[in-house]
Amino acid sequence: MKRSIKIYCLATLAGISVLSSACHKDLLDQDPTTELNEAAFWKTEADATIGLMGAYADVRPLFDRDYYFDGQAEYLRVRSGSNSTSSSNLQKGAAYNGADYNPSGYGDNFDNMYKYLYGGVNRTNYVIENVTKMLPNASSASLPELERVIGEARLLRGMVYFRLISMWGDVPYIGHIIYDNSEVASLTRTPIAAIKDSIMADFTYAYEKLPEKAAELGRASKPAALAFRGKLELYWASWNHFGWPELAGFQPSEAEAVSAYNAAAADFKKVINDYGLTLFRGGEPGLCDPPGKADNLPNYYYLFTPVANGDPEMIMYFTHGGTGTGQGEELMRDVAGRSHEGSQCWVTPRYEIADRYQSLTTGDFAPKLVPMDPATPGARTAPNSAVNPQSYVDRDYRMKASIMWDYEVSVGMVSLKSTGWVPFIYKTWNQKITIDGKDYITYNTDGCNSGYVLRKFLRNYAGQGRSDGDYAWPVMRLADVYLMYAEATNAVNGPQADAIDLVNKIRHRGNLPPLAGDKTASKDAFFSAIEQERIVELLGEGQRSFDLRRWRAIERVWNPPFGNGVWRIDTHGAQMSRYFQNSSDRVYQQCYIFRIPPGERDRNPNLTQNTPWL
Repeated sequence: MKRSIKIYCLATLAGISVLSSACHKDLLDQDPTTELNEAAFWKTEADATIGLMGAYADVRPLFDRDYYFDGQAEYLRVRSGSNSTSSSNLQKGAAYNGADYNPSGYGDNFDNMYKYLYGGVNRTNYVIENVTKMLPNASSASLPELERVIGEARLLRGMVYFRLISMWGDVPYIGHIIYDNSEVASLTRTPIAAIKDSIMADFTYAYEKLPEKAAELGRASKPAALAFRGKLELYWASWNHFGWPELAGFQPSEAEAVSAYNAAAADFKKVINDYGLTLFRGGEPGLCDPPGKADNLPNYYYLFTPVANGDPEMIMYFTHGGTGTGQGEELMRDVAGRSHEGSQCWVTPRYEIADRYQSLTTGDFAPKLVPMDPATPGARTAPNSAVNPQSYVDRDYRMKASIMWDYEVSVGMVSLKSTGWVPFIYKTWNQKITIDGKDYITYNTDGCNSGYVLRKFLRNYAGQGRSDGDYAWPVMRLADVYLMYAEATNAVNGPQADAIDLVNKIRHRGNLPPLAGDKTASKDAFFSAIEQERIVELLGEGQRSFDLRRWRAIERVWNPPFGNGVWRIDTHGAQMSRYFQNSSDRVYQQCYIFRIPPGERDRNPNLTQNTPWL
């Protein structure tokens, strides 16, 4: 019996796939004529690199729609995680399919994610194990490159396991290739502390073996491994400091938390200081047109377009092939409306995000917007009216770059051609309108129920289909590292001058003034300032719901159990959705830890269930 592999060469870095194939059982037992015998592969650096590209290809779609996770928090709405993704095609979102992206009731709907994450584990193990076997016979010239390949595969494996423990806590740990289901049929869940140590070992090996800067677009480097190691330490510190009572057997330790916070800060500091990394376009805010214009958008907007691919701020990212590759990202399809190549607007900002964008003048929160029916006389001109475009003047530039309100414009696109400016006017879909003597057709979508749509991730040029994007999705940005460093140092030592400076650098890209003294006067005050920046800086990047869980802040956001819950409204004042009304303790507990898939437990009776799901 001879194992064979199939090789599919596609156009992008992450699009070269090496697939383990079935065995051939016949009397001749000949080498396949259309497939490469495994014994003939895993011989050269090129073989190892091709194998690694297959791992990138399978791990990328486990992370590149993480903006859906923001629907589990308070500032983004995700209409559906099923209709917007494929149920079987991993590259088209199968890992996210069937899941729930509402603020509550989501923890029992991630069976597909669990399954595909373990697929990522097996794919990375396949590379690690086979390339490791190549090391004894490798030349001195080839050895560093082979170790680099192993390092990248271990980084990817560590990322996958990090996601698994962040959602499910204790999970089975598999560190080798699985060839048959019988090998995992009786596995038990490994304690989270042991898995954390294995992930740390993966990240450390990657840090030691990867180059300081990868010459190839999309391949990882030392700062990526170091940043993920720091992030794991930060999460470990959070779980120990804030607790995780839903995870049976986990005993938080404040001493462990302090040690992990310090270790995280040390790793983040190296990322910040040792590799010459800078914020996109120097962290400068750029230009920002007034309401109703979009010829000049802030630099923050362009950070989420392909012009930022490979930028030093993007510490770790997954590339996409774009048109004709079958490997394009679908950001525009998810965040835009039908006016943009027939996009479907699955993801939209909630009304409440607008008040998070601070005043350029005061550097603090502006007076809250007032929802008003635009049919009410004076509503379009009333001060602070949510339907008055002038209410959005003098705000953090990241507001203009991230969301659109009434009379904001974007470039319409049909059949890969521009249709000119399309004004967004809530509940006025695909209608003729005259603005300043010019005729337009309004933004066409009924997928929004807040009064806002996203500008972030929406291309401002034609020529690509809604599923043919070539943006390199970031899973680790320098701005995030700045904020995580500030959080880690503040947790142990309170506000530090270097951490305050880093937070102010992020604020500067929004053209905001530095933090006022009262914002850095205590641990609690500075933590609130850090959280504020995480909300606006990382909007739609899949961070907020994980932050709420590790900080045990769900009750702070949505009110305690058996309370009134919280309404989400729109700019017209209508009540749209109410969350956590009269919800029991168990409903909250089920948000802090996810359900082990019942199908997995049916196949393996040794898999225990997380307590809130018993």
